[in-house]
Amino acid sequence: MQFVFRDPAPRSVHRLQSAGVHPLLARLLVGRGVSDPAEASPQISDLLPPSALLHADAAARALADAIQAGERLCVVADYDCDGATACAVALRGLRMLGAQVGYVVPNRFTTGYGLSPAVVDLVAQQSSGRVHWIVTVDNGIASIDGVRRAHELGMRVLITDHHLPGPQLPQADVIVNPNQPGCEFPSKNLAGVGVMFYVLLALRAELRARGAFDAASQPRLDSLLDLVALGTVADVVRLDSNNRLLVAQGLRRMREGRMQPGLRALFMAAGRDPSRAGSFDLGFALGPRINAAGRLADMTVGIECLATDDAQRALELAQTLDAINRERRGIEERMREQAQEALQSLQSTPDRARRASICLFSPAWHEGVVGIVAGRLKEQHHRPTFVFAPGGDGQLRGSGRSIPGFHLRDALDLVSKREPGLLLRFGGHAAASGCSIGADGFERFAAAFETVAGEWLSPALLARQLEVDGELEAQWFDVEVAALLQQQVWGQGFAAPVFASDIEIVQQSQFGTGHLRARVRAVAQPGGAVRELVAWNRSDFLPARARVAWRLEANTWQGRNTPRMVLEALEQV
Repeated sequence: MQFVFRDPAPRSVHRLQSAGVHPLLARLLVGRGVSDPAEASPQISDLLPPSALLHADAAARALADAIQAGERLCVVADYDCDGATACAVALRGLRMLGAQVGYVVPNRFTTGYGLSPAVVDLVAQQSSGRVHWIVTVDNGIASIDGVRRAHELGMRVLITDHHLPGPQLPQADVIVNPNQPGCEFPSKNLAGVGVMFYVLLALRAELRARGAFDAASQPRLDSLLDLVALGTVADVVRLDSNNRLLVAQGLRRMREGRMQPGLRALFMAAGRDPSRAGSFDLGFALGPRINAAGRLADMTVGIECLATDDAQRALELAQTLDAINRERRGIEERMREQAQEALQSLQSTPDRARRASICLFSPAWHEGVVGIVAGRLKEQHHRPTFVFAPGGDGQLRGSGRSIPGFHLRDALDLVSKREPGLLLRFGGHAAASGCSIGADGFERFAAAFETVAGEWLSPALLARQLEVDGELEAQWFDVEVAALLQQQVWGQGFAAPVFASDIEIVQQSQFGTGHLRARVRAVAQPGGAVRELVAWNRSDFLPARARVAWRLEANTWQGRNTPRMVLEALEQV
């Protein structure tokens, strides 16, 4: 691991400090590209307007017409956390605005992803009355056949999505997607839940213009921002300024106790305190519990948890999600062990060290967990990684995760052009994508994917690097600063602070199951205070002296709060 030090411009740091930003926070923000004081403390009024989102106005007019005509709507969701939160936002928001709306969520193991013809037929079969409009959330941009089937059955289709489109768009009645051709919306990084939230903002403005209500009596859509924040963080989209604003507002509501019953129940099930809610809670505690339902069972459980107003029902569903997530962790652990064994056997091949990608498959693996395993392997080995498992239809389902500098969906697009017929379906983002291939297509895929990776990835991109924020001044090593940092919005594209220090070990010992605790002192401060350092999931002792990357954390133990260092990495010198 090589550390790369951020170099914030002193003038910009001074500008933020002069505007009242904490000196340390000013340095961290500038190191991440923030130089405007308004962006350091954004207000909800700074949100990009819905009018900038292509076809949001057309979607608003169509939905307003449907509401005023008493037409029935059906939301078709995706089976991950972004899709579940987007569905809950759609249901809650549309009902606030007077719509008659239900939902259908595809099943990973039977109907597959997105608005397929089978899902359209399911909409027609499950609805108690005729559905006039299908509204997709977090899917649909590739659903050419599904849209065609909906039109055959007399239903109109509004697609709200954020995934990258292919060469052909479906012939939907309206498409709202910041990444579609011709859309100049400044934030291309909206999650699916963010796109749906924007459609609701446009719809409310349209209904207000029609006299349905005025500014004083209109429904408060900001009550949905807790759900928007959860889906945005859980989908690991880039946290540009607009997304950070959405997440910050959602976290603020959670800390103030103003959240949906389902979120409150998820905090309880995860053993987290919502009054101290941060991005970490959303990405690593609540999000995985929602995602687990779509991976192993039926995302209906997750959607119902987020959509119900019954606190007791929400708690029961959150406990069910927690149990499913524990099962998921067990499956994931077994798959990771098997994947590591497979990688070790590959290490013996002559060209293994030169390979630029990882592709693994086992007939015993679970298709709902391949994405998590791919992500773990990518983090450990710093290579674009695809993991495949059998699907229920005789095909192989693959999920991939990528490293900076390697656009995964574009790589799949190139593979599909070079190997016609290999990819039966594919889609996704730069950092995460999925695909389906034939039962006998794995070796062919692995070879084609490795060829693209070898062409696109230079030795510099394949070298493991970690951006760090330099040394933390001794005066800021305290629980108040730790709390200040914890309150900020960090995530994809806006990494949480990681400091770097040369340390000497005073004493160290193992604890728990494979963890390390040490007492350390900064080399630059020979007479300085001794600090606590913990290294999770590390059983090997640290060298007597080391350069370490670490996070500042407030540790609560027996009613006392103390600052400590949490090890992120050691620099190899």
